[in-house]
Amino acid sequence: MKQQASALVTAADVSRLAGVTRATVSNWRRRHPDFPAPAGGTDSSPTYDLDAVRAWLSARGQLPDDTPADELRTALRGRSGDGGRELALHLLPAVLGAARLDRREREALPGLPDDALLRWVRAAAGERSQDIPGIDSPIYPVYSDDMAGPLRALVRCVVVAGAEATTDVLAERLLEDARGSGTYPTPRPLAALMARLLADSAGVFPSSVLDPACGTGSLLAAAASAGATALHGQDVLLAQAAQAAARLRLSTPEAVISVRTGDSLRSDAFPGLTADAVLCNPPYGVRDWGHEGLAYDQRWAYGVPPKGEPELAWVQHCLAHLAPRGRAVLLMPPAVAERTAGRRIRAQLVRDGALRSVVALPQGAATPLHIGLHLWVLERPDPRAEAPGTVLLVDAAASSGNRDLDWAAIHNTVLSAWRPYLADRDSFTATPGIAGAVPLTDLLDEAVDLTPARHIPAASRQTLHPAQLARRTSELYGQLQQATRDLTSISAEGDWPPADDRPREWRTATLADLLRGGALSLLHTPLAGRRTTRSGRAQPPPGPVSGGRPTLTAADVLNSRPASGTDTDLPTDTALPLIQGGDVLLTELLQVGHSAVTRVVEADEAGCFLGPQLLLFRPDRRRLDSWFLAGFLSAEQNVNAAATGTSVVRVDPRRLRVPLLPLAEQQRYGAAFRHLHQLRTAARRADRAAEDVTRLLSTGLTGGALLPRGHGSA
Repeated sequence: MKQQASALVTAADVSRLAGVTRATVSNWRRRHPDFPAPAGGTDSSPTYDLDAVRAWLSARGQLPDDTPADELRTALRGRSGDGGRELALHLLPAVLGAARLDRREREALPGLPDDALLRWVRAAAGERSQDIPGIDSPIYPVYSDDMAGPLRALVRCVVVAGAEATTDVLAERLLEDARGSGTYPTPRPLAALMARLLADSAGVFPSSVLDPACGTGSLLAAAASAGATALHGQDVLLAQAAQAAARLRLSTPEAVISVRTGDSLRSDAFPGLTADAVLCNPPYGVRDWGHEGLAYDQRWAYGVPPKGEPELAWVQHCLAHLAPRGRAVLLMPPAVAERTAGRRIRAQLVRDGALRSVVALPQGAATPLHIGLHLWVLERPDPRAEAPGTVLLVDAAASSGNRDLDWAAIHNTVLSAWRPYLADRDSFTATPGIAGAVPLTDLLDEAVDLTPARHIPAASRQTLHPAQLARRTSELYGQLQQATRDLTSISAEGDWPPADDRPREWRTATLADLLRGGALSLLHTPLAGRRTTRSGRAQPPPGPVSGGRPTLTAADVLNSRPASGTDTDLPTDTALPLIQGGDVLLTELLQVGHSAVTRVVEADEAGCFLGPQLLLFRPDRRRLDSWFLAGFLSAEQNVNAAATGTSVVRVDPRRLRVPLLPLAEQQRYGAAFRHLHQLRTAARRADRAAEDVTRLLSTGLTGGALLPRGHGSA
């Protein structure tokens, strides 16, 4: 019998397998002549024999116990090239089938005999295959008699890691070697803001939403969370469309979901669809969008988009799919608001009342991180209604200053302007320097520049009260001086002795090992499912049922603030963890441009509910120090080695490692990590105070309300 060849793995796979960074794997290749030689790939991207790599790691004591996710990755690696991607694609229906089972039925799947497991998978895949684009037939060799091993790895991963995490593992293989498309994932806070802009003045959310460049489905998921019951998506990459379909089916099983593949501009998969609303993050910088072949397309009601203005083609594509007064929100590069080639189309959008608002976001809100992107809010004009005489421009970038992104503040800035304008645009009151309703005549000049900062007036001299401004400046100076004293006091402890000639090396253990040994426990709160009525309409969440007990959210941990959530956002069908003093919290999702954040719960924070997307580690205090654990868990190289996923990157907690040290030595490290936490907190407080005082002083000096030091008031 022919022996099955071992799978080939990349350096990234080796790093995940060993629980180390990619840089460590590169060092192994250079420094250890016995490291397995490449068995395939290219000089710049070699691949290695999996069995040889595992043997080498095992001989060095670097091979951790396989998790179910690792077993699934190995099974996918057993099929090279398109075979592995086809396998991953055709396993998605089985994930959906397993997710529909109750917990007891799901946990019984890995223990089924091979023939029973195969029968279940074939039935589940046949039932759910129509939910995944790209699967033409449920009959595929993956369900053959010799595939019980990979299928068992799949169901074990669903049971242990969850259906969503299993989808992430399959997506890693699906998206491997996929060609670049200029698309970037939309961060969840931004997707939520875009969805909230779709609600009408009474707060009613549209029922049907289309995303013609849906990627992995983050915008449609945000729409579903807000109340949409019919979700339509299209993406040019089959891998992304399949992932989007699976994610949406897992998160909103009661919704009507239709996700298809193809280029929306060249080959619209929904030519007859009229949606209530559209959300879209169009491909970035794609010049080959079909300009020549689409010159006479009926969608170009506002003018034929120039070849260098693909975003204006997407704008008109979205408007063409809307019912009259239907709304679209698009994430746009800022250059679209001012490029000369697009000024005629911009002018027509403004004249017809199709463009309702432009919102400037701060840098870092989404990829590309160095650019402050814009949100365009559009509405298909109703020919029976009078066109609006103004466009709302909001500069959310100005309100955020140079601080780290505060999504709660950004949401508040945008929505506190949009909602009053939507309710009564004629009586809208501008916020100097932040938001204003700009008359069409001011926009329809030669340039038709829609950049908010160029039209929003700064605070007028009449609104500045010199005496009040001087008092407020004095108060802020006092806060800055106190923050500076605190920072100076904490930073005075600067004696950090070096180790010996070489950095210390120590034995480590994975958290999976510590969990098995009872050294700590892991708690997690699942995301709340969307509640619906029998008619399928979104149902408002019930009032608090626990007497208003607060919830510590992932945003609270990221922003170092007290618990701000409520129990209305938590699931109602499971026991909810309560945090205790000494617990260690770790953010589960890695945000764009940010690393994971840990937090040790203080005694006065105990009793709050644990919010979703947080990992809670409760150490046995006789064996583990909380601050020691928090410091090593959040180490960048540790988190990177435990990160999984593609568009949504999450931390696999069982792959994290900590050194095995005596408790007394742990406590010394813990005291050091606590000091670093206090230093970081004091520095952030001083930075915020300095930003506040300099902004206020600049406003006062440039507005004439304050004078430079040394000048009299005359």
